[in-house]
Amino acid sequence: MHRGKGEIRMASRKIACLGAGSLHFMSAIPDILLADGLSGSRIVLYDIENEKARLMAKACRGVADSLGTGFRIDPVASLAEALDCADFVLTSIGGSGADINSSVYSSRYHALDMYIPAKYGIHQVIGDTCGPAGMMMGLRSIPVYLHICREMEKRCPKAVLFNHSNPMAVLCRAMRKYSGIAVIGICHGVQAGVVCAARLLGVKPEELECTWVGTNHYYWFTGVFRGKEDVYPLLKKRLKSAGKQENRELTAGLSQIYGYHIVYPSDDHAIEFYPFLAGVHGGQKSLPYGLAKSARAHGFDERHSMPRREPVTGKTRQEFFKNYKNILDGIRPPAERANKIFGEPIGSMLESVALGRRDVYIVNIANESAVPNLPSHALVEIEAVTDSRGVRPVFMGEAPPVLKGMLEKRFVWQELVVDAGAKGDRNLALQALMMDEMAIVPEKAEKMLDEMLLASRDLLPQFFKK
Repeated sequence: MHRGKGEIRMASRKIACLGAGSLHFMSAIPDILLADGLSGSRIVLYDIENEKARLMAKACRGVADSLGTGFRIDPVASLAEALDCADFVLTSIGGSGADINSSVYSSRYHALDMYIPAKYGIHQVIGDTCGPAGMMMGLRSIPVYLHICREMEKRCPKAVLFNHSNPMAVLCRAMRKYSGIAVIGICHGVQAGVVCAARLLGVKPEELECTWVGTNHYYWFTGVFRGKEDVYPLLKKRLKSAGKQENRELTAGLSQIYGYHIVYPSDDHAIEFYPFLAGVHGGQKSLPYGLAKSARAHGFDERHSMPRREPVTGKTRQEFFKNYKNILDGIRPPAERANKIFGEPIGSMLESVALGRRDVYIVNIANESAVPNLPSHALVEIEAVTDSRGVRPVFMGEAPPVLKGMLEKRFVWQELVVDAGAKGDRNLALQALMMDEMAIVPEKAEKMLDEMLLASRDLLPQFFKK
């Protein structure tokens, strides 16, 4: 219920969660349950591994019952059943098929996306946004998302899709380009950057008024104010005097060089937008800025041999679901709703759209004219205003020339991956590899591409048509 002066507003909706076995829904669904204005809504969970959806629904139903919110939570057996007459569709699909794993980063597919390029001298760290691994994650996922959109066009054409999966910009751009569905990407990178900036300035994050330009995981502050006071010069000064900080050494240095503070201060994401990883000599242990630890945490440990495909036995499934149930036992009613200053407030966002309430959120959407000197179709992460149809972008101002140049190249890469994934076009995928900052000589790039495509053949039907 949205409580104003003597006013109670409620909007019962059908909310479809796809890829519902994803651990993302451990936090997303409980946050939705705290949205009083959605009380009485039905949440349906669908996953190609039905047992995961059933267990997630059971765990979240326990939270709903303890809160007494009136929500219904049900697993469903088919995509069609999930989407019929849905008002909102939430996706968290990692592009690893029905493999038995807790996340895409622990999947064999993602491991191969990291191991194969390493053979050719490209040592990635996270591999979910750019580089060869980010491209492959996109190529495997794009057909799945476009299938969802085609089903939505038939069964719930006015529904709004909220995507949580990476590569965020690639997937959202693909859905916008090849379907008529309203798509909004959800992330927390900018929020993390604002919190970090506030800490350096010694103020509360909600006191800052910021503008920035960029695409998912790759953006810079263009303005930082506290009320009418321009505190950007002070932020730059504090950043310079902060000294070395773990996993923020590269971003601090780049911020000083370009004169604009990188919003998301994590080195492991930022480094993949630059050519540094294609020039690492001595293997993973030689990654700069101590990033070998982060790479290993994201599924790539060069000290181990390349993973083989092992048959999924009854014992394997039994052990996985035992661990999975233990993880789900950790779901608890949240003490409060997710704060849009600090994280991903999906409950509040759905409530705002359902009630046609004008609120401001940080989202991944088409630029349109928010950053006037960047392409209108480009997927950017910016502030937007909600209404009953979804969101509309807030004006952020022009990108400075040095940032404009870096971003335009990234947008071209995203477009190449989108078209390659939608059409199954090997040459476009090769162009994307050559456009990426981690590019290697064409002869090696072609061999690497063929090896990577073959490793994911069962999830890339568009590239291996009979």
